[in-house]
Amino acid sequence: MKDSKIIYVFALMLLFGVAGCASNSDLDPFSDDQEDEEAPINETYFSASIAEAMESNKSDHEDSGDETYELTESTLIQLNGNSIEVVGSGASVENTVVTIDAAGTYLIQGTLSDGQLLVDTEDEESVKIILNGVSIGNSTNAPFAAMSAEKVIVYLPEGTFNSFTDASEYIYEEGEDEPNAAFFSKADMTIYGPGSITVTANYNDGISSKDGLIINGGQFTINSADDGIRGKDYLVIRDGNFKMNTTGDAFKSDNDEDTDRGYILIEAGIFEVNTTEGDGFAAETDLMIANGSFEITTGNGSSQYDEDISAKALKAGVNNLLEGGTFNIDSADDALHSDGNMAIYSGVFQIASGDDAVHADEELTINGGEITVNKSYEGLESNIITINDGNIHLVASDDGINAAGGNDNSGTRPGQGNPFGSSGDSYIYFQGGYIVVDAGGDGIDANGSISMTGGTVLVNGPSSGANGPLDYDGSFKISGGFLIAAGTSNMAQAPSSSSEQNAILVYLNQQSANTLFTLQDASGNTLVSFAPSKQFASVAFSSPELSNGSNYNIYIGGTDTGEVSDGLYSNGSFSGGSLVSSFSVSKTITTIR
Repeated sequence: MKDSKIIYVFALMLLFGVAGCASNSDLDPFSDDQEDEEAPINETYFSASIAEAMESNKSDHEDSGDETYELTESTLIQLNGNSIEVVGSGASVENTVVTIDAAGTYLIQGTLSDGQLLVDTEDEESVKIILNGVSIGNSTNAPFAAMSAEKVIVYLPEGTFNSFTDASEYIYEEGEDEPNAAFFSKADMTIYGPGSITVTANYNDGISSKDGLIINGGQFTINSADDGIRGKDYLVIRDGNFKMNTTGDAFKSDNDEDTDRGYILIEAGIFEVNTTEGDGFAAETDLMIANGSFEITTGNGSSQYDEDISAKALKAGVNNLLEGGTFNIDSADDALHSDGNMAIYSGVFQIASGDDAVHADEELTINGGEITVNKSYEGLESNIITINDGNIHLVASDDGINAAGGNDNSGTRPGQGNPFGSSGDSYIYFQGGYIVVDAGGDGIDANGSISMTGGTVLVNGPSSGANGPLDYDGSFKISGGFLIAAGTSNMAQAPSSSSEQNAILVYLNQQSANTLFTLQDASGNTLVSFAPSKQFASVAFSSPELSNGSNYNIYIGGTDTGEVSDGLYSNGSFSGGSLVSSFSVSKTITTIR
């Protein structure tokens, strides 16, 4: 054994006993530091489903029969460039403004170069509007404005192309400030496809309802000076194809007065979103996504972080619930965000973020999905993080996984300071899943404690600085799962000595990236053969196969013929390498120089 190869080996349920915040000891599941203690299991993690969340939200306004219309009973409104012709009842014309003043069905077709389709009725039944190839522009106001109605239902027949373009400045009557969108409704509004609609909003929003908005089908192209599609009470999208280019939020629900409103529900659809100074999806309360295909760029992408602009991809004020879908996100701000809780059940996520990839102020639960973070400031951040399942790959310039109390500023950038300090009741629970971390700061950081009862966790980095692969303030109790964490040695930690499952912490001289670290038992069976993707000077390892009292050998370098995934080799044969230590696992610290 050469002194240049290794300084220390710690064979353990190691070093750091419980040091949780005393004021929270009665509530701290990590507060007992007895020997051979099982790691606590989080059985009360945040687990709300979309169905459960909708039980607490206001139901939408869709009724049976809304999706159909009788063309034979409709009134025809023919647009003829600079004039309007009405065939039937329920509508009147003044100059280039046609006003629908009665409930019923209306077939609209043709072009109006400078005018308005206005809905203004006190009838208690719906107004049904069929857009059969309509183009309306307006040089002083909104081309479509439903100012009063029980409910407005818009149909986009198959094969039709419709467009609406508003003014860059609106002229209002004294005391008025509405409409404020190119396609505007003060009443509940539903839009059915499968035709197409293009809205060019030069003044403010594209499509907006001051009550609820439902979209089921259709091809949408929205170019807006501010928000793209907005339903104040709620926005429900059952299907559709959306191409959004907005300055403000692309999709928004912003009722901040009623706790059962202000939600967004996405059931299906194709979404191509580009917003320069806003969020992709912004729900005042719950953001719920069941399925869909999403290409989202916010704030001109992940290289353009600006702390003064909210440019998040998927943002919820209360709960962010993701049950499926495919997501390709390039966001200047957080990719997935909640001011409250978040639960990811399924879905495929490709993320590049200028800030956090996944952030929840209170609780983050991951129950499944494929999450790949190619760029982020911090990968996963929340006060309580529970991972039950999923395939997760994280690249972060700072912490890979961070449990910290407080809001979105809890993981602060250099020079900003941390107003929250150390939060003793912040926890990370590894209860399943496969997690790979590549970190420039701490690999896994808990301003509190960590529990591991299952899953696989691989940590690469940091390679320099005053950070460590594992960093916790309280304890790290492990009773199951596979853990290996390689990085710097100056701040290295390993699981606590009170844990049930054995662990080792190995201090080495600096090793190059992709150098094999191999641990074998006395019979030559390999417990782990791992090539960290960053240079490293310490390795923490824990596995159920690491037996108390058994003898082991550690090698650096060499080759392994096995299958390799994320630097971890399996089902192969190891050879070569330098033996740096032979030791026996015990509950005491073993030092080798």
